[in-house]
Amino acid sequence: MRSTDLLALAGGSLTSHPLRSALSALGIAVGVAAVILLTALGEGLHSFVIGQFTQFGTHLIAVAPGKSKTHGAEVGMFGNTRPLTIDDALALARLPDVEGVCPVVQGNAEITAAGRARRVTLYGVGPDFEKVLQARIATGRFLPDDDQRAPRALVALGPKAARELFGSANPLGQLIRVGGQRYRVVGVLASKGQMLGFDLDDTVFIPAARALELFNRDSLMEIDVLHRAEAPPERVVADMARLLKARHGGEDFTITTQQQQLSVLDSVLSVLTFAVAALGSISLLVGGVGILTLMTIAVTERTGEIGLFGALGARRGQVMALFLAEAAGLAALGGLAGLALGLGLAQLLGLLVPALPVRIAWDYVLAAEAVAVGIGMLAGVAPARRAARLDPVEALRAE
Repeated sequence: MRSTDLLALAGGSLTSHPLRSALSALGIAVGVAAVILLTALGEGLHSFVIGQFTQFGTHLIAVAPGKSKTHGAEVGMFGNTRPLTIDDALALARLPDVEGVCPVVQGNAEITAAGRARRVTLYGVGPDFEKVLQARIATGRFLPDDDQRAPRALVALGPKAARELFGSANPLGQLIRVGGQRYRVVGVLASKGQMLGFDLDDTVFIPAARALELFNRDSLMEIDVLHRAEAPPERVVADMARLLKARHGGEDFTITTQQQQLSVLDSVLSVLTFAVAALGSISLLVGGVGILTLMTIAVTERTGEIGLFGALGARRGQVMALFLAEAAGLAALGGLAGLALGLGLAQLLGLLVPALPVRIAWDYVLAAEAVAVGIGMLAGVAPARRAARLDPVEALRAE
């Protein structure tokens, strides 16, 4: 039996019962479409979250107080963790590969002005905030380069906070109270929107030293460092660690590069995408059961045909290949239908809900198609083997 004859026979068998073939392929189609749609949402979420984190720049290194890794025995009363200070930030700014340093303190505070009060997210930062975290000023200027140990009581407002307090009036030069203390407004930032549910516009920015005093803290929450693009992060981290060890008398801090943060985030989101793909693949297994059922019925119905093939000299391997080709054809047709359905639904969802991140994960699309054909082949193995083992004489007698 030639390959062309085998394919023609397999195709003829599928088209002779179009409704039954379509229903059997439907399970595969739904499975492939589910995988494509779910992974498109997962990949879109992946890209969205990574984009949100990289909007602040790509050459950042964060220093946090305390060491995140532990080893050895308990140190008890001899343990010593020094706070991160403004002086630490100023010392890091003097390193050769560092372009900017921003000390960070964060909390919530009530701001009042013109008889209006509002609770907002407050950031205590340094004058390099604009450069380090890629902020833009819409009106006025950001916090000036004062003595960071004793800065003036100046404040920059997020656009939403400015709008809620002053409406359409110009806030520049106005006095507001932040946590009960008076501050003069020097600037309003451009809109940053939301990041993972946090409103970056409903914020106020005051000098880090004043935020430490306001929140009664002795340590910065973080120091963000912007290094030169051409400088290897490993070298910058080594220089920073050496400087801070000398200042603190030991390694009581944690340095994390942005690449490390993004790598962890990428791993988590990749697992999420894989999980939703696996969830959608359950429908492929259901489709495989449908193909197994159809092929089992086909073997029973075509016992005489199988016997005739054997009587005409067809080998067992050729009979088995015929039924496997039919199973693979069903799976391939279902896969192609699922591909068209999944891509269409993903595009439609992107048009109907523009805010929803949708991005086709082509590696999962190809994998879903391959798995669909593979499941179809596996589902057809048992019926094909049964057909191949039929004795031609007994098969013709049954007919």
